[in-house]
Amino acid sequence: MTHTNAGRAALDWQLERASVPQKAYRSLTIDSWAGRGAMKFPGERGSPASVLRHENKATDYPANRHGVLRALQSGDINDLLAATYCGVIVDEYQGCSITQHGLIRALSVPLPVCVLGDTLQAIFGFREPTVDWDRHVRNDFPEVGCLSTPWRWRRVGAEALGQWLLDVRQKILSGALVSLSGAPRAVRHVQLSSAPKTANFQRMEVARSRAPNKDGGFLIIARSEKPETHRQLASVTFGASVVESIDLVDLAQFVRRFDPSTSGSMEALLEIAGEMMTNLGGVELRRRLATLQAGKAKKAANALEAACLRFGAAPSLKAASVLFGALETSPDVRVYRNEALRVLKSAFQRACADGITFYEAVVRAREAHRHNGRRAGRVAVGSTLLLKGLEADLAVVPHPEQIGAKNLYVVLSRGAREVGDLL
Repeated sequence: MTHTNAGRAALDWQLERASVPQKAYRSLTIDSWAGRGAMKFPGERGSPASVLRHENKATDYPANRHGVLRALQSGDINDLLAATYCGVIVDEYQGCSITQHGLIRALSVPLPVCVLGDTLQAIFGFREPTVDWDRHVRNDFPEVGCLSTPWRWRRVGAEALGQWLLDVRQKILSGALVSLSGAPRAVRHVQLSSAPKTANFQRMEVARSRAPNKDGGFLIIARSEKPETHRQLASVTFGASVVESIDLVDLAQFVRRFDPSTSGSMEALLEIAGEMMTNLGGVELRRRLATLQAGKAKKAANALEAACLRFGAAPSLKAASVLFGALETSPDVRVYRNEALRVLKSAFQRACADGITFYEAVVRAREAHRHNGRRAGRVAVGSTLLLKGLEADLAVVPHPEQIGAKNLYVVLSRGAREVGDLL
């Protein structure tokens, strides 16, 4: 895959469902593959080890790409690659940066390479320009065909939706406006109220839609520049989880500041937990802790309260880990930032077991999570950038008027059975 780990995990699931043995393939994003190459060939990378932490996305990712590109261009690892792989297929190629394209082109020397892409889904905006389809892609990889059958929709009996999307595609390419007036029944539209509060309530109601089939997948696709909107939608939508940037910037910032020995560390833990889980009952929990600490409680402490008291009496990363476990398993609590919580829990364990700093533990846990891949939940909330490699039975977009034609096309093409409640 060119970029998204969520798309890569979805591809893994499709291969697994098709009974393709795991030993027959390796699926990675281009940057994940480059990062692995940078670790294995540090001399060729020509850049400091700190770039592997990806603390500075603007410089570290390009450094890894350029380092591995130099290794490929030297020819020193060509025999190794030819002995490891029989070929390379790169999907979502329209999002390739110029350097990534150079890397894939260099890979085509020792290995057969096939690239797949759709110029209408070129929605990534990087500092480095992306490939021009005619000038770069067709020049280095001659075209062998164009897909025109809506297989995804035909497979689930929704070919009318698939054919309509092909028509929408042509209209967008020609610069024409997309109208929902002739859309099939699988495309539903809700007219928003002019009152902001009512409109926001309508959006929340839409987020609680259900897929048209039993246990069907459901994507809620919101604006990319406002991840807090994704979290808000996921927090009020039963069963929803956020698909977020693998860098988890807010979590890294929390870890940099967190010190269990300082005053306020308990409050910091409860605050970050409240950004990953719902129904923690923060106000009542704090009142109960004050009562328990004062020895005035008539009822004994439950498991969560006991974990909080133990952390308060002897604060440590191990006690914090136990506290998070108690928070997660408390009655009625629901986790909606599963990836962030998974990385944080792993970091607690690594820091306690390996004797490394909490920040270093988070970096390692985050990178392990990056390479292991991630599979979106049944109800996933995110941006077009993070969800574009996925498909679901129903796709919902709360703000179509704010995302542009290409992003709208990406949204429309995510739902295999329905594109629901366009507002």
